[in-house]
Amino acid sequence: MTREHQVLNPATEEIVATVPATTAAGVDAAVTRAVAAQRTWAALAPADRARLLRRFAAAVDGRTEELALLEVREAGHTIGNARWEAGNVRDLLDYAAGGVERLNGRQIPVPGGIDITLLEPLGVIGVIAPWNFPMPIAAWGLAPALAAGNAVVLKPAETTPLTALRLAALALEAGLPEHLFQVLPGAGDEAGDALVEHPDVAKIVFTGSTRVGKRIMAKCAEHVKRITLELGGKSPNIVFADADLEAAAAAAPMSFLDNAGQDCCARTRILVQRSAYDRFLELLAPAVAAVVVGDPSDEKTQMGPLISRTQLDRVRGYVPEGAAAIRGSAPGGPGFWFPPTVLTDAAADSPVATEEVFGPVAVVLPFDDEADAVRLANATRYGLAGSLWTRDMGRALRVSQAVRAGNLSVNSHSAVRYWTPFGGFKQSGLGRELGPDALTAFTETKNVFLSTEA
Repeated sequence: MTREHQVLNPATEEIVATVPATTAAGVDAAVTRAVAAQRTWAALAPADRARLLRRFAAAVDGRTEELALLEVREAGHTIGNARWEAGNVRDLLDYAAGGVERLNGRQIPVPGGIDITLLEPLGVIGVIAPWNFPMPIAAWGLAPALAAGNAVVLKPAETTPLTALRLAALALEAGLPEHLFQVLPGAGDEAGDALVEHPDVAKIVFTGSTRVGKRIMAKCAEHVKRITLELGGKSPNIVFADADLEAAAAAAPMSFLDNAGQDCCARTRILVQRSAYDRFLELLAPAVAAVVVGDPSDEKTQMGPLISRTQLDRVRGYVPEGAAAIRGSAPGGPGFWFPPTVLTDAAADSPVATEEVFGPVAVVLPFDDEADAVRLANATRYGLAGSLWTRDMGRALRVSQAVRAGNLSVNSHSAVRYWTPFGGFKQSGLGRELGPDALTAFTETKNVFLSTEA
């Protein structure tokens, strides 16, 4: 009997699709197929691999609206965000294709001969993608892995497999070898574990919770398997009194409400210098109230629903009944809705201020001076992202160097660009994705010495 999984629209709770759930045996068969496909792919001339990846990018480009609408239905993303995500997949494939013919080794001066290094593909890469950004984060792994000459087996989250399945079909339409890029929907504790534990999978790329990431890391250790982990976050948004407070307050809501707060980079700890604290709250309240929450297919919507009933219940558990807060609005009726919420009386060591809520909830905390701001910013086991607002560029550089996080923005909340490296400090993960070195993370360095002595 074939096991199946229902995909729900989080805005309506209606069934969008039913997909088969891959078993451990199915994973084993897929990896066997991927091993053969990878050999064919790696044997192609670099120019031919690059050309096929560009065709893949063009196929995605021609289906951006279709992919975006799928993302709206399965993940509840706003249509504007979903269009950006589909375009990001296209851009990642184009960027990775440009690196195929530039994946250079080195010539190292040595006595008695010539020494060169070769960058060779690892083999089969297992990518385990999350439900919060199903399309782009899948592409963070698959695009550079394919460009470096590997095969990819992608396990999407149970709740959001549809865009991944469509991308695999587009890869075939573009002419990529059969079985080079396969998508295996299924449960994490069966399909995911089978992928992690398979001896022919050379590397795992995982994005998700720190708790699950630790478990995957332990399993990979048993096989000395390479791993990239992009895990949780509790990112600070540091606002100094000398900042443009109007700009900082206007930008703050979407720094933690984008994707309904289901973002590892969400700036959920708003740290405001005490002398500007009251004024900042005055500016923040109308900015939060103005956020449009509703039907994600509506062009005007800025925030959609949470992904599931389970996630909704989790978020509710972090907000005490009657807590002092700045609140926005959210629809009633079907769907997994929670209003934008900024808690104004939470203790700095409370769960909502220290744990990753993964919902549209932030806390605002005062600080006294630069040292106090850095202390609060670093008072977390995470270190993924952060922002700081100031007109003093000397302070901006000092604080950027002092905050233990992998991705910082000054007078901005931008954290992810495909041109630049992305990853976390501390328990936010291991390794870096994106940027100019993305392809080398999917290669093995081989050293070759050629003797020139008679």
